[in-house]
Amino acid sequence: MPVSLVFTADTHVPKRARELPHALWAAIDSADVVFHAGDWVDVALLDELEQRSRLLVGVVGNNDHGVLRERLPEEAWIELDGVQFVVVHETGQATGREARCAARFSDADVLVFGHSHIPWDTTAPSGLRLVNPGSPTDRRRQPHGTFVTAVADAGRLRDVTFHPVPPRR
Repeated sequence: MPVSLVFTADTHVPKRARELPHALWAAIDSADVVFHAGDWVDVALLDELEQRSRLLVGVVGNNDHGVLRERLPEEAWIELDGVQFVVVHETGQATGREARCAARFSDADVLVFGHSHIPWDTTAPSGLRLVNPGSPTDRRRQPHGTFVTAVADAGRLRDVTFHPVPPRR
């Protein structure tokens, strides 16, 4: 049976924004599984996501400390409807990323990662799909913030959609 997914990362709440955008909360509330690829910054967001998500798969980022480091792993693996996911925060520089990650995560079908705040969706020659949802709260050099929705269905990831989040005024 298809599994609806949300990918987010680099939320930096409450440093970059006081809360997540309403569109992201709406997606989280309707998703079967929510992935967060690190840089939460405050444990309050982890607590809220755990309460509102049917299933949360999260990892710690380089800006996460204290209780976040105690509660979250650096790497998380989960299989959903025949798709093997791995989640990490950092993957290193963009140059050579696909080959480097394909070697490191050879048993995965999809790698969800963060850190750069730059949306990314590529497939390595090995077939590993690499998805960085960007940041919904700190767009850096991007035209807007982003998060991703997708579906795991019968062994494949489909309907991968990057959702723009307009800057707050």
